[in-house]
Amino acid sequence: MTRRILAKGLCAMPSRGRHAMAACAHALIVVTVISTGSPAFAQTRPAGQPDQAVQPAPKVAAGVVPPTGYVIGPEDVLVIVFLREKDLSVDAAAVRPDGKITVPLVNDIQAAGITPDQLRQQIEAAASKYVADPSVTVVVKTINSRKVFITGQVAKPGQYPLTAPTTVMQLIALAGGLHEFANSKKILIMRTQGKQQIATPFNYQDVLNRKNLQQNIDLQPGDTVVVP
Repeated sequence: MTRRILAKGLCAMPSRGRHAMAACAHALIVVTVISTGSPAFAQTRPAGQPDQAVQPAPKVAAGVVPPTGYVIGPEDVLVIVFLREKDLSVDAAAVRPDGKITVPLVNDIQAAGITPDQLRQQIEAAASKYVADPSVTVVVKTINSRKVFITGQVAKPGQYPLTAPTTVMQLIALAGGLHEFANSKKILIMRTQGKQQIATPFNYQDVLNRKNLQQNIDLQPGDTVVVP
């Protein structure tokens, strides 16, 4: 409205001829288009663009990076995210002692003993009976199933999480080191293979002196280091 009044004021000035009147008319047209057209222009959308706002992708909870060869085990905590079905997502699905987790609609599903990607495929297959083209992400939130143990003459015996490759020497260091009277030459690594218990000797002094370094093996879940 203000621009229209200003334009009229310009046209009300004494005219100096036909060219001046033409310029005045042109100014009125331009001001009218700008004044009335700019709100409409702000509301226009490119052809083919939907009216509704684009929905952001669901946030996926941060988790841990599983070690190479990781398979899900009891006590691990998983996050199950359905891309378009938020009601089916689970923020913290704890793997029970029977190896299963509970997912809405799908109910109980086996998780222990398989990889996160294999679990994703199983959940999608089960959910496809109820949801069209389900898209699922499985995130490992906490790894509690991978543990190693150390007992005997160390500062802090007990269980330790195995979330990354860990050697015997590294576990001893995590446990605070050996006691003064520990028999460092007769340490044993106890490992269960199938139904058989295997005891592998470990000489701490040799490794310190850079001898027989191959005995400083990477530990596996369930291994127990015994320090006499």
